Amino acid sequence: MTTLGIYHPGASLLQRAPAGAKLAGLVVALIALAAAVRSPWQLIPATALVVAGFALARIPVRLALAQLRTVLWMLTFVGAFQVIFTGWRRAFVVCGVLLLSVALAALVTLTTKVMDMLDAVARMLAPLRRFGVNPDRVGLVLAMTLRCIPLLSGLVSDVTEARKARGLGFSLRALAVPVVVGALRTADAMGEALAARGVDD
Repeated sequence: MTTLGIYHPGASLLQRAPAGAKLAGLVVALIALAAAVRSPWQLIPATALVVAGFALARIPVRLALAQLRTVLWMLTFVGAFQVIFTGWRRAFVVCGVLLLSVALAALVTLTTKVMDMLDAVARMLAPLRRFGVNPDRVGLVLAMTLRCIPLLSGLVSDVTEARKARGLGFSLRALAVPVVVGALRTADAMGEALAARGVDD
């Protein structure tokens, strides 16, 4: 079972902080991270702050690392591209910022209940009702997105384990086809469930 995005209960300052404040802090932190980190050595204090956040929230190391495992393949491609076109220093910075950004987002989801997060988003978007924005619909989309991330991660894990059990080697096509088929079936089932509840427009 995937642990991606699962709320980790606790009594730390991060768990008790309002969801809206954490979301706003996440946006500020991501902007500051992208703007401030320009060389590899600047990743050191940024990494220390992120690690301190996980320690403050008392997130187990194993659970924290599980949040980052799913982006390693993306870092491989991004890093290779950056090395070829911009050099290893820039590649190190880009991959480091991307990894820390994912870690910060994971820290927020691990210390925030989904319903609290959705309520905070709905409150933030409430003034936009006059412009035709439906905060409840945005909250529904966000909830489905949060739910689909671990579902897709679980699909990839199940397909990979099934191939290993059969003694088969790695094949991108053999991995992608069952994952896509499974994702489409899941999307179809979710669509039918939403339609049955009247959310079909």
